[in-house]
Amino acid sequence: MGKLQQGTTAFRKANLALFAGGFVTFSILYDVQPLMPIFSKEFGVRAATGSLTLSVTTFTLAIFMLVTSSFSEAWGRKIIMAASLILSSLIVIVTAFSPDFGSLLAFRVLQGVVLAGLPAIAMAYLGEEVEPNSLGVAMGLYISGNSIGGMAGRIITGSVTDFFSWRIAMGSIGVISLLLSIWFWLNLPESRNFKPKPLNLKGLFVSLFRHLRDPALLCLFGIAFILMGSFVTLFNYIGFQLLEPPYQLSQTIIGWIFIVYLTGTFSSTWMGRLSDSLGRRKVLWIGLLIMLFGAVLTLGEPLVLKIFGIAAFTFGFFGSHSIASSWVGQRAKTEKAQASSLYLFFYYSGSSIAGAAGGFFWAQYGWAGVIGFIIILLLCAFPLSVKLSSASVSSNAIRVKNK
Repeated sequence: MGKLQQGTTAFRKANLALFAGGFVTFSILYDVQPLMPIFSKEFGVRAATGSLTLSVTTFTLAIFMLVTSSFSEAWGRKIIMAASLILSSLIVIVTAFSPDFGSLLAFRVLQGVVLAGLPAIAMAYLGEEVEPNSLGVAMGLYISGNSIGGMAGRIITGSVTDFFSWRIAMGSIGVISLLLSIWFWLNLPESRNFKPKPLNLKGLFVSLFRHLRDPALLCLFGIAFILMGSFVTLFNYIGFQLLEPPYQLSQTIIGWIFIVYLTGTFSSTWMGRLSDSLGRRKVLWIGLLIMLFGAVLTLGEPLVLKIFGIAAFTFGFFGSHSIASSWVGQRAKTEKAQASSLYLFFYYSGSSIAGAAGGFFWAQYGWAGVIGFIIILLLCAFPLSVKLSSASVSSNAIRVKNK
């Protein structure tokens, strides 16, 4: 069957639908991040416990992304993506009525399970339905929906909470998401190049374990854990500090700080091009050093310096993530989708585990403790990148010898 081409109505509808899908997924996933200090105060829990509202979601998302793509191979792409978005939107609305913290966590666990339906499948849909010369534009718009959704979810919840309450803020996200999800369902073109396959979970796990035996891929998975763990830790606890003296910022202002995400739109493209001339490892080091520089700057007391540090940290994160994630596709010679799923599994596991662990350092040592924890994590990424390069060289030498 013919594939979607740039300039056609079907191509435009597919792109706008997937932009909306990415927006919904990541606004729902991260809408709790600016609310963590509110949860700690209202439910009487520690900062680390409050951060579980994000950690439990990203952890279940990471696990179920490994298997959701296999279900779509048998049942179809659009039906699972649409069901994922609509159910996720309804869960957000129900979550707004949580009577206690335990209920809130339970709904967020379920949220992670259901949300896994779109990220695991959207790229497969684009690869099947969009012709190669138009794929770059389509993929770029989908990823833009991800980043803008993550930013908007944080800003909307922060602002609405200031004027009303966190429950109304979360309910608002749910209603907006539900409308966009229905629009997604009605406008995304049906798959024309999808061919159902028998469900084969055994084959999936065999391929996953095969990738886990590759030393270079293991290094990339470790780097993914460190990058996202550091990033989420910083943003989980910066709100706690900015609510305290001498800043005492409002939830609205704290929510708008997430606009620094826009720096990642530039850095991911710029560092990707830079890697073509300097090599991936050197550019990855540059990204990590920028993250370290930004993290250290946030230790300064002036608010302007702190925000500049957050922006630099974000710039380095998105650039480093773009290098590491593209390296996975280059390294995995077979079953690339499974390799990418494993990368995302470790990526979101870092968000869950390190993001929650950062609460201990906040409680014991304040902001300096959080930044110290982040610095330790980032320093661990350098030896992994060295090991990654040596493993890649060794592997290439073996391939040449076997030819």
